[in-house]
Amino acid sequence: MLYIGVDLGTSAVKLLLVDSAGHICNTVTKEYPLYFPQPGWSEQNPADWKNAVWQGVPELLAGFDPAQVAGIGCGGQMHGLVALDENDAVLRPAILWNDGRTAKEVDYLNETVGREKLSAYTANIAFAGFTAPKLLWMRAHEPELFARIAKIMLPKDYLNYCLTGVHCTDYSDASGTLLLDVQHKRWSPEMCAVCDVDERQLPRLYESWQTVGTLTPDAAQALGLPETVKVCAGAGDNAAAAVGTGTVGAGRCNLSLGTSGTVFISSDTFGVDATNGLHAFAHADGGWHLMGCMLSAASCNRWWLEEVLGSADYTGEQAAIRPEALGENRVFFLPYLMGERSPINDTDARATFLGMTMDTTRADLTQAVLEGVAFALRDSIEVARSIGVAVPRSSLCGGGSKSALWKTILANVLGVPLDLMETSEGPGYGGALLAMVSCGAYPTVADACRALVRVKDTVYPDAALTAKYEARYRQFRRVYPACRELFAQMAADFSGGR
Repeated sequence: MLYIGVDLGTSAVKLLLVDSAGHICNTVTKEYPLYFPQPGWSEQNPADWKNAVWQGVPELLAGFDPAQVAGIGCGGQMHGLVALDENDAVLRPAILWNDGRTAKEVDYLNETVGREKLSAYTANIAFAGFTAPKLLWMRAHEPELFARIAKIMLPKDYLNYCLTGVHCTDYSDASGTLLLDVQHKRWSPEMCAVCDVDERQLPRLYESWQTVGTLTPDAAQALGLPETVKVCAGAGDNAAAAVGTGTVGAGRCNLSLGTSGTVFISSDTFGVDATNGLHAFAHADGGWHLMGCMLSAASCNRWWLEEVLGSADYTGEQAAIRPEALGENRVFFLPYLMGERSPINDTDARATFLGMTMDTTRADLTQAVLEGVAFALRDSIEVARSIGVAVPRSSLCGGGSKSALWKTILANVLGVPLDLMETSEGPGYGGALLAMVSCGAYPTVADACRALVRVKDTVYPDAALTAKYEARYRQFRRVYPACRELFAQMAADFSGGR
């Protein structure tokens, strides 16, 4: 049998056709636009997601027998607010995970409602990217549209609705709404009241591998698939990527170096970081996980090379960085192009180069960008370590993992081995594995991972280089605190004060 894995990303959807042995038979990528209507805002048209999948699946199936497709599983960008009216029409462009407009709403939730109450209700505090602050923003700034909301969806759940006609979500994705009681896996009545939301406006909750329905006749015809194809609930992109890298069960870690960067630590038991610097979410394997998320990771490198340098030669730019320069760079880069989430939770934070002199080179700055992202990922690892969670090694996925230099930097900044899987298609591959469980090919997610996820290579840290980066990281940690008040003042001056 064949299974379709969907990775509904921020810039594109990537479709995978996977056979029963776990081999990727074909891939198709379809891009769509991202809109920034105001500084710090980030939106997309949900119709673009649907159209990309509707166009991509027939291409994916070219040369294959559609009758062999048994299931579809989707991993998708988290937190985005898709608001539907009573006719299931989209009310406004989706407000995405990296949107920073909700600073006032985040302050209200954390300071007025209170962090302790939020943590008790949901196991998390408010971050600008979460869905609940977006709802409060809509209520304040678009009250007419807010009053018309009949269903509150997340991006991949809207796609599942288009496929099946079912309003659904899974626990991992719902964890990032700040509306879910994560520990008890139910919608939080307290948070619904805070956000002026009726639970009937929220989708039905499923485990990630559970079947939510089969294809509607219209979807089946458009995609060229049988109506019997099962669609599972799927997972948030990070949980799906964790499945795709075998990060299930207790004590495993996955790093994702994509548009955003994440640290994902799986657990069989529920637990909360006392500082709420890390998110406490449900996992796609039925357990839980701690997660740190930085808003700009590989996107920092893309911004630096393409927007600033005007270069698309990623390999050439990195080739100019000499091996002996690693751990010796005098330039630091704060990777906060969109503000930052974990662990600082500061929408006002901004990207900064520090330490440049007349002899600073283009290669020094490129190196600083790569190192700044690695240092910021370590910030979340340090929070986990501070509460006794050991991270002796990790898997690595995402577009940035294709860079040999970046992998070397990251392994030595963290001081742990990094495992690379045979397939680097984390979220999409995880979605396909979830579809296999949904269709009965494997009894559990863990069974599917044990059978199909295999390590192809490991990058090991070098003791001497790790020591150099340890010293540089200690300096890096001092940069943001020194700039924090200035960032806040700049934001206030720019906006005329909040």
